[in-house]
Amino acid sequence: MSALMKPTMQAAVRPAGVSPAALNAAAASFAALTDKMVYLDASDVEQVRRAYRFADEAHLGQLRNSGEPYITHPIAVAAQCAEWKLDAQALMAALLHDAIEDCGVTKPELIERFGAPVAELVDGLTKLDKLQFHTREESQAESFRKMLLAMARDVRVILIKLADRTHNMRTLHDVPREKWSRISSETLDIYAPIAHRLGLNQTYRELQELAFTHLKPWRHTVLSKAVAKARSRRRDLIQKVQREVEAAFTQAKIDVRIAGREKTLYSIYRKMDEKHLSFAQVTDIYGFRLIVPSVLDCYTALGILHQMYKPVPGKFKDHIAIAKLNGYQSLHTTLVGPSGVNVEFQMRTEAMHVVAESGVAAHWLYKANEPGSANADRMGTKWLQSLLDIQNETVDATEFWDHVKVDLFPDAVYVFTPKSQIMALPRGATVVDFAYAIHSSVGDHTAAARINGEQVPLRTELKNGDIVEVITAPISTPNPAWLGFVRTGRARSKIRHYLKTLAQTESQELGEKLLLQALRAEGMEKLPDNDPKRGPIWEKLLRFTGSRNRAELLTDIGLGKRIASIVAKRLVGYMAEEGLRPDALLLSRERYTAHETLSQGAVTLDGSENSSVVFAPCCRPIPGDGIVGYLGHGEGLVVHTDECAVGRRLQYKDAERFFAVEWADEPVRAFETGIIVTVANGKGVLARIAVALAGAEADIKHVEMPDDAAQEVNDLRFVIAVRDRSHLETVLRNLRRTPSVIGARRAMPAG
Repeated sequence: MSALMKPTMQAAVRPAGVSPAALNAAAASFAALTDKMVYLDASDVEQVRRAYRFADEAHLGQLRNSGEPYITHPIAVAAQCAEWKLDAQALMAALLHDAIEDCGVTKPELIERFGAPVAELVDGLTKLDKLQFHTREESQAESFRKMLLAMARDVRVILIKLADRTHNMRTLHDVPREKWSRISSETLDIYAPIAHRLGLNQTYRELQELAFTHLKPWRHTVLSKAVAKARSRRRDLIQKVQREVEAAFTQAKIDVRIAGREKTLYSIYRKMDEKHLSFAQVTDIYGFRLIVPSVLDCYTALGILHQMYKPVPGKFKDHIAIAKLNGYQSLHTTLVGPSGVNVEFQMRTEAMHVVAESGVAAHWLYKANEPGSANADRMGTKWLQSLLDIQNETVDATEFWDHVKVDLFPDAVYVFTPKSQIMALPRGATVVDFAYAIHSSVGDHTAAARINGEQVPLRTELKNGDIVEVITAPISTPNPAWLGFVRTGRARSKIRHYLKTLAQTESQELGEKLLLQALRAEGMEKLPDNDPKRGPIWEKLLRFTGSRNRAELLTDIGLGKRIASIVAKRLVGYMAEEGLRPDALLLSRERYTAHETLSQGAVTLDGSENSSVVFAPCCRPIPGDGIVGYLGHGEGLVVHTDECAVGRRLQYKDAERFFAVEWADEPVRAFETGIIVTVANGKGVLARIAVALAGAEADIKHVEMPDDAAQEVNDLRFVIAVRDRSHLETVLRNLRRTPSVIGARRAMPAG
């Protein structure tokens, strides 16, 4: 029935009377490849022959685990690429793909002999084994990043890699058994999903089957016997369905090619495992694929089948009108056949069939003037482009790989823009994912959204058929909370990149303020200019600190990685060498006010500092409080009230990390503070307190109730947002006048 169930996946059976040596010699010869290259012209074939000779010589004396000459592997990989009708450069790279890694051949040598394009392909396929990594996972992540980025630039890289992995899986039985689990798991987790993402369904199914065979051999054997038994029992029934369908199409005068198809053992196993079904409960094992001349014939075929057998409700899918993410197109329907057995039918054209089986490789299989070529040319390009976008915003290889893995399992949901353009997103995607899929600037400035004309929260998950409208505002920026619900790797990497850049910019600005404040304490009015005249001062300072540039030094000061006062003392020395002297008046004034709450060089806070300044959760300072700033290790400036017991303990232990800070005259936002409300228990107490807070124009951010609510008197803890101390006093007065409230006070840390 199914091509995947046939022995083509297994090692070739040796013909009777042919010695292993003779077979090896045949497999290792160029003749094994020539029959598959009939689509290439003579000059291209000669180029491939040159690459074969070089590879044969480079691998001379090397053997595979099976005892075969090593060159048989590159030939098998090139043969698979030839079946996809890849060009001569790709076939040459397939033959040479292990030359750099295993034979000591260098990239410049390949460029000289075979040209830069071939050398780039080979380099993209080469693992990073020569570099030192702390863990195997880190090494693997970096190697995958290299391969995926090479693939984003040239999709032939991944086609060769998939051919390489397929042949390695076909011959995995020759590898030591302790390696089966790791290699098979890697194939299921990475290579099979990539093949599926790029529409290479035949390769996808074969990789899954081979991995399943070696990962769970006992389960594979049991399922194989069960399917064989079911197949023999229902052979007559399937043949009857095929005869009836052929007769119906002959009567309708539609040319049709009917092929039986059977679920792969791995897909049956996965369905049983995920849905906790027995083998007998998996009903859609059998199916037929109908290949017809035109798109119209696909829909006519659907009508004929629905007249013959009853359709199963909810099992019809139109992937022609709305193609899958990887370009796959077909009509799917499940019908109740004779004896109540469910049978799945797929209807597609010949062009769709090529794309369905070969995905991105259909670009080479189908020429530009043939049907479906435009589709084939676009295949997978959006995903490949997104790889480059994610790379641009991700420094760490493991983080990059985490983003990519999210996009490798795209059980899709299809939604519409207000202009009726269809967009495909992974299931579970939200409005924010949709916004970033349109454009990164739309995502960054998303303020609100409507689905089907109704206002919805940004975390709303999208459903098939939704019409999504994103409302943007210039002042809107990505919120860290979005990372908790976005589904796509693209959205996640864009948000993280924005937040990292923002934090770095703010930390740099804070670092400059702190260094200037420390410099004023040394009698210098301002930082030296960042120009050629004062360049030597900054160069000496950067050598002293080990920073790469001025921005990095200021960022490190803002993050607390360097002490501003120490840097300032050294900077004053370098400035003195250049003839810049401290101002005696400024020096005496700064020293005179050094122990006052406010100093002329104090850092001014207005609430717009975002991530570079943290208002300590222990004392929650608000405008009007006396405050001090503590430069934490790598966490920016932490602001405490000057009465805070936690802040005082820190100041006693680490005084040099404290800086003068002051409130701006007009802060730009409300600030959170804690209050404790003592109440007499009774009905409606919480509601009355909420009304009192709202009447005083204070927003409730958090409420904490006691576990033992049976007591007559309880303390309720609130976190509220107020403008300043005066506003807080108004709030507390309002609360004290509220019925059932015994007392209200500000929450402060214990001494």
